[in-house]
Amino acid sequence: MRNTKFILAAIGLSALAGCMETDSQRALAGAAAGAVIADATDNNAVAGAALGAGAGALCDDAGICRRSY
Repeated sequence: MRNTKFILAAIGLSALAGCMETDSQRALAGAAAGAVIADATDNNAVAGAALGAGAGALCDDAGICRRSY
């Protein structure tokens, strides 16, 4: 049950990462999601946060979370 809560929280945080407007906001949401996912899968939460922060900050550059106006 613990893993299910973490995974659901991570999915929610990951979805929010695309809604953020600045790179730092997306990096913060990505770091939180990465840490939660890493902890839920019994991996290093700090490494997960670092990877998530990088992914969040660069997702608009990759065209994944770009807003269309």
